[in-house]
Amino acid sequence: MTGETDATRLIEVAARLSVAPAGDFVALRAEAAAEASDKDLAAAIKKLRKPVLAAWVVNLLASDDADALTPAAELADEFREAVDAGDARALADLTRRRRSILRDLVDRAVRRAGERGADVGAAVRTAVEQTLDAALRDPDAAAAVASARLLRPIEATGMDAPDLSDAVSGPFDVASARPEATDDLAERRAAREAARAAAEARRHAESLERDLDRIEDRWQAAQEKASSLEDRLAELDRERARLEDEAERARAEVEDLAEQRRRARTAATKARSAADRAAD
Repeated sequence: MTGETDATRLIEVAARLSVAPAGDFVALRAEAAAEASDKDLAAAIKKLRKPVLAAWVVNLLASDDADALTPAAELADEFREAVDAGDARALADLTRRRRSILRDLVDRAVRRAGERGADVGAAVRTAVEQTLDAALRDPDAAAAVASARLLRPIEATGMDAPDLSDAVSGPFDVASARPEATDDLAERRAAREAARAAAEARRHAESLERDLDRIEDRWQAAQEKASSLEDRLAELDRERARLEDEAERARAEVEDLAEQRRRARTAATKARSAADRAAD
């Protein structure tokens, strides 16, 4: 299949088949393929798959009541931003809002399916809830749900990007599928960005101020230690000068006593010699 026109046509057919009653799907697909403008488009239409029941229920909601998904797209953007920012307080508030919106969306989807004669059991309802919950958590999941061409349920944890492989019927590009932001939404996003930047700048400033306080404390302690050591050095210098004086006096005394000792020894020697001669 080639050309933008054929791709657009394939998307239109996929969207129509994605909300068709399960029993009519094959016939409607064959009819659309027969009406195709060329063989490539016809072949692509024939490859379109039927959505599982849970995806079909979600498609009904997205197709019949697109405005109901507007809060989902907005919340998904906020949720992703809060996750990326690690904002626990914002995540707690968004989780409360998500639960309220999710209950309403699931009820609407199941009600529309019931109006079409579908019996939505507990397992299908759970899969519908899982898929709509993903749309409330992640912008990519929200875009896939808004396409109204889901083939299977999707899941998003709010931490990792959802797996959308083979989840949407027909051509699907996440970037182009995301709805354009309204002025009000854009303003809120800008306000959140500004608030997050201000908070980050404040945290950075507070961190640097704490670092400065620690350095100030260390500088003050180092200054006091240096002053104490300088006082101690001055005291040691004075003590050394005193000891050098004492040492000098002690050396002089040693020299004087050495001279006295020499003289005394000489005198003692002479006296002994004289005493010995007298005895003889």
